[in-house]
Amino acid sequence: MKLSTKGRYGLRAMIDMARYSEKEPVSINSVAARQGISEGYLEQIVSLLKKKGLVKSIRGAGGGYVLAKKVDEISVGDILRALEGSLEPVRCAAYYSEDGCTASDGCVTKYVWQKINDSINRTVDEISLEELVKESRTLNPEGKPGDSRCGGQ
Repeated sequence: MKLSTKGRYGLRAMIDMARYSEKEPVSINSVAARQGISEGYLEQIVSLLKKKGLVKSIRGAGGGYVLAKKVDEISVGDILRALEGSLEPVRCAAYYSEDGCTASDGCVTKYVWQKINDSINRTVDEISLEELVKESRTLNPEGKPGDSRCGGQ
């Protein structure tokens, strides 16, 4: 499975928003600057996150974005699925079609794909945004720009 920049940048942006929007909403340009993401692309990502109910916008003076749920109620899986759709590296017809696939009766590999799919989903669902924010604070207590950029460039 390979995640697009949308998923990688979106996860970074959510960590940033969780970390910096505790007291007041954060602007797109502040998140973009801290994370080294173009504002235009980040606006597209945040729009998807908003549609999926993970962030909400606050209008007016001092407005911006905040999390729509508590930080411990959002999983990495929630974020990645909102931006990427299914996280399955292989979509096996034997599991998703009423008729199955032509080889499903004798196909042993369908069990491999299902185990991989289950493992990926279980892993991303077990990691909360709260855990990532805590890790971010440990690695970068001063909150210098680029605090969650590694692995997602």
